Amino acid sequence: MKILFIGGTGVISSASSRLAIERGMELFHLNRGQTGKIRKMDGAHHLQADVRDPKAVEKVLRGHWFDVVVNWVAFKPEHILQDIKLFSGSVQQYVFISSASAYQTPPDLLPVTEKTILNNPFWAYSREKMACEKVLENEFKKNGFPYTIVRPSHTYDKTLVPMVGGLTSFLRMAEGLPVLVHGEGTSIWTLTHANDFALGLVGLLGKVESIGEAYHITSNELLTWNIIYKVMAEALGVKARLVHVPSKFIAQYDPDLSGSLLGDKTHSMIFDNSKIKRLVPDFNPGIEFRQGAKEIVAHYSGLSEIRPDERWNKLIENIIFDYEEKIGKDPN
Repeated sequence: MKILFIGGTGVISSASSRLAIERGMELFHLNRGQTGKIRKMDGAHHLQADVRDPKAVEKVLRGHWFDVVVNWVAFKPEHILQDIKLFSGSVQQYVFISSASAYQTPPDLLPVTEKTILNNPFWAYSREKMACEKVLENEFKKNGFPYTIVRPSHTYDKTLVPMVGGLTSFLRMAEGLPVLVHGEGTSIWTLTHANDFALGLVGLLGKVESIGEAYHITSNELLTWNIIYKVMAEALGVKARLVHVPSKFIAQYDPDLSGSLLGDKTHSMIFDNSKIKRLVPDFNPGIEFRQGAKEIVAHYSGLSEIRPDERWNKLIENIIFDYEEKIGKDPN
């Protein structure tokens, strides 16, 4: 099977690339070639072009025919329309990587299934993903364009720290400094290791039963945010100093935080993975975050030049100071 990944070297796409290659698929990456050093991918063929330049993409794809195309970097309807023009009539399956944040937020009912309505009034990113899905649905109805939609939730690998402030908070925690937790830290969250996600994604490739369907692919492990932070602290061998601040208060300091917190991480999200498991029986996510946290610590412990982002450091300090001044110090 000949596969094209548009993108392919990101957090979740690189894990799926490795698994596709291991399973004997002929894999091509289409990207600008600027991130391959971060996650080197032996065994993948590289096609170099700016995916936002239709003429450059058309030129580099000339002479190629793919069984499956997976677009990891489509975020707006015009990106999907470009792909429809490129691949109509020449691909058996087109996989769009959407987002589980497109589901109703907050959800009326848990667990979330693929029948849960799409409605996120808080985050433009999620609404753009919803619009992309709608373009594909309409094209399927009109012309039979063979799409499959995949909705990851919070997926990580050894390079991604799942805390407010990311790597900067990780480094602060390692030094015994306080770190931000949104809300009371008691909402239930789902973290999915990229290697687990890959089992579901690669298992969908070439499956005609998935045409015209949507699937989320997530872990079965349920964690509160307090547990996520404490597991990370345990992996670092330190005691966590957590400062709990309401999401709305944090969101005032950065527009990007408003979307990702209020439109995603603030509310409990539990997913029913029955649909993907029916089609991909070997999808059985088993990498717990305790293992994932150790991988993150091992990765960054081996890097001597990592430094906190000073903008983030200052932002975290300001939020903690302002909140404690206004409300009083967090008892934790």
